[in-house]
Amino acid sequence: MQIFNSIFDFKTQKKTILTLGTFDGVHIGHQKIIKKLIKEATQNNCESTLLTFFPHPRMVLKQDIAIKLINTIEEKIALFEEMGLENLIIHPFDANFSELSPEDFVKNILVDQLNVSKIIIGYDHKFGKNRSADINDLILFGKKYNFDVEQISVKELNEISISSTKIRKALLESDIQLANSYLGYNYNLNGEIIAGNKIGRTINFKTANLKIDETYKLIPKNGVYLVQSFIENKLYYGMMNIGKNPTVNGKNQSIEIHYFDFDYDIYSKKINVSILEFIRKEIKFDSLIQLKVQLEKDKQFCLNYIERKE
Repeated sequence: MQIFNSIFDFKTQKKTILTLGTFDGVHIGHQKIIKKLIKEATQNNCESTLLTFFPHPRMVLKQDIAIKLINTIEEKIALFEEMGLENLIIHPFDANFSELSPEDFVKNILVDQLNVSKIIIGYDHKFGKNRSADINDLILFGKKYNFDVEQISVKELNEISISSTKIRKALLESDIQLANSYLGYNYNLNGEIIAGNKIGRTINFKTANLKIDETYKLIPKNGVYLVQSFIENKLYYGMMNIGKNPTVNGKNQSIEIHYFDFDYDIYSKKINVSILEFIRKEIKFDSLIQLKVQLEKDKQFCLNYIERKE
């Protein structure tokens, strides 16, 4: 997959079949569109091309720094590449770009720059200044500038009944199974393992502390989760606590993972943590001994779950 960091970096002699949007989550509804895109591009000797934007338009237009996204841009790239997309354009979204009129966007960007032959898009897509144009305008521009438009109908997408908003809500309510079923893959966190307060060692539950640099990444609700990671090409299961460690009067949110049957130094390593199931909410215990007893119960729950799963 070729990655372009601006619309204006993109060059091709072939026609493109294009889809565009933010694609947060790259969930199974998005995957339906992308698979169709790739299939039609192959059949018509065109290049499958996806145009997305970063930062998210809401971060720019509404100064919505509180918005949390399902994917970091690196996670999104990996998902697109895995699907077999040919071209990914990640265009910097800014105030000037948002001022483009619908027709200027279509003529100058989609037609002249991206050499579009066909656009495949969802029924509710809006574009241009103030998001003033919709699918009907796009169809009219298609007739004027000689490209086809295929709309993924509301019926098709409603059969799946999925949205990025629903996934965010599920994650914030700890409904991991629902979120994963909508995504078509396990929700994951990516970050660097850093040193923690080492309290886990004192109760024989050594933990790896995960630091996520992207402040816009959505972190699920505080609690304990069953997780898995591939470390040095080997699969390890573990349990992850998201929260403030109230038993030891913690003040800041942390993400700590205790991997089962694992005793390696992974400080400073980049780790992908795949979340399988919610176990319980975070609890304040009266002592570390009580915490240890509960962690033993949590671990047994996880091991039983893994045994059933396998």
